[in-house]
Amino acid sequence: MKRLFSILAITGLMTFGSVQAQDSTQTEEVATEQVQETAADETAAVATEEEAAAEPTFTQKMKTRFIEGGPAFMGIVLICLILGLAIAIERIIYLNLSTTNTKKLISDVEDALKSGGVDAAKEVCRNTAGPVASIFYQGLDRHSHGIDSAEKAVVAYGGVQMGQLEKNVSWISLFIALAPMLGFMGTVIGMIEAFDQIQSAGSMEPSLVAGGIKVALLTTVFGLIVAIILQIFYNYIIAKIDSIVNDMEDASISLIDVLSDYKK
Repeated sequence: MKRLFSILAITGLMTFGSVQAQDSTQTEEVATEQVQETAADETAAVATEEEAAAEPTFTQKMKTRFIEGGPAFMGIVLICLILGLAIAIERIIYLNLSTTNTKKLISDVEDALKSGGVDAAKEVCRNTAGPVASIFYQGLDRHSHGIDSAEKAVVAYGGVQMGQLEKNVSWISLFIALAPMLGFMGTVIGMIEAFDQIQSAGSMEPSLVAGGIKVALLTTVFGLIVAIILQIFYNYIIAKIDSIVNDMEDASISLIDVLSDYKK
């Protein structure tokens, strides 16, 4: 009987120990799988970050293409862009400072004429910036010689102010035309060099001409990009000048009417 209990006890212990061993083994396997999955996720995240860092940005691509285009023609195209943008920014600042609230100016000049005469109106024009105020001042300055003389002064000085507004704008149009022309010239020269390489090698191999043709096309691309950028600024400047000139003409007519009423 004792032997039977001993056998049962040993069998139970062996069964319980094997179950615990299986549970611990399964637990270790699950933990190992979780660690492996975490490591794989971290590796994938690091690889993704490295790929994103390795992929060049648009600016870096443009710099690389610009360097590949060669310093000769690409440098001249870059100079056209810099000079064109400098002139365009200067003109935009000047035109914005030249914009005047013509309705308010006419009202102030009319009130000054009624209260203090021509001298008070001229003082208002001196304290107002812009070409319209300068034209008003010239018209008021010639008022004592008659309405016709004041009108002629307004028209003549209006032409002077228009010339000031359009100053250096022709240079922007020159750079707009010059940049793509330089690009096309670089393309033609690059093609000639590519055919020279074919002639020297005596055979038509793509590897001989691919580099030259690539450089040739890059000059054209950057020349067109410069022309497009400057064209946008040029159109804005022309539209701004037209707006100011229209205001000058309308304000000049209103000034002559105000002077005619004051003369009466």
